[in-house]
Amino acid sequence: MTLTAQRPYRGVFPVAPTIFDDRGELDLAGQRRCIDFMIDAGSNGLCILANFSEQFVLTDAEREQVMHAVLEHVAGRVPVIVTTTHFGSRICAERSRQAQDAGAAMVMIMPPYHGATFRVPEKGIFDFYRTVSDAIDIPIMIQDAPVAGTPLSVDLLARMAREIPNIRYFKIEVPMAAAKLRDLIAAGGDSIEGPWDGEEAITLMADLDAGATGAMTGGGYPDGIRQIVDPYLAGRREEAMAAYGRWLPLINYENRQCGLQAAKILMQEGGVIGSDAVRHPLQRVHPAARAGLIEIARQLDPVVLRWGQ
Repeated sequence: MTLTAQRPYRGVFPVAPTIFDDRGELDLAGQRRCIDFMIDAGSNGLCILANFSEQFVLTDAEREQVMHAVLEHVAGRVPVIVTTTHFGSRICAERSRQAQDAGAAMVMIMPPYHGATFRVPEKGIFDFYRTVSDAIDIPIMIQDAPVAGTPLSVDLLARMAREIPNIRYFKIEVPMAAAKLRDLIAAGGDSIEGPWDGEEAITLMADLDAGATGAMTGGGYPDGIRQIVDPYLAGRREEAMAAYGRWLPLINYENRQCGLQAAKILMQEGGVIGSDAVRHPLQRVHPAARAGLIEIARQLDPVVLRWGQ
């Protein structure tokens, strides 16, 4: 492991997209190139099988294929977070144990939810995470995201951090994330090993000011996010703010126009991967949106647009 892999994990841990060919089949060779690019571009670590990885269009067998292909290819160069979200406590625990056994540094898990209305009460959420924690020895990151539609109070998060041994990291990407991060750090104290930012870094400066020590962003330009996070964590806030101002138009375009396709578009444009395909029923972004993303990116000269040339 590199020095950046020592706990507490800090810095930029982007989500790796799952790479498909134009027919929608897994492209594991392209996946490995994607991972090499992301490491070369400065990722302190990686996250796989997240929502931005289209985890919801993969079979269980494909999830395992991707997980093993990535972890074997990374081979300890950087820590890898594996998303193991599932509604079922036992299944989520089994997925998490498999990820640990394969070499994951951490697992990331949303609270149990299904559709717009299937929810469990706070006791169920607490017991769900305790069941997973009891099955593994590596840290768990709770993903507090609007997609789950499950309110996670600061009190509940802090209590889980104090009382469940492996609950240590928190990816906060709900509205007013900075306020929640600040409150969580105050309530949880030393139990909050990793308060992290999400949502493609669109609120990154506010979240860093609130105490975030990590950022889980899209995978297209970790070098750009490093230009913000590195100086901030080194105490050079003005330098970080200037970099945030430079990269924010691209961050905004990803967040608001292209979503999970942004990283693939940039990677294909730069020759990292052969296809920017997403799996049906997802639809490719409009060609004008694709062109707009690339136009903004070219002004910043990110590694992705020259890595494969």
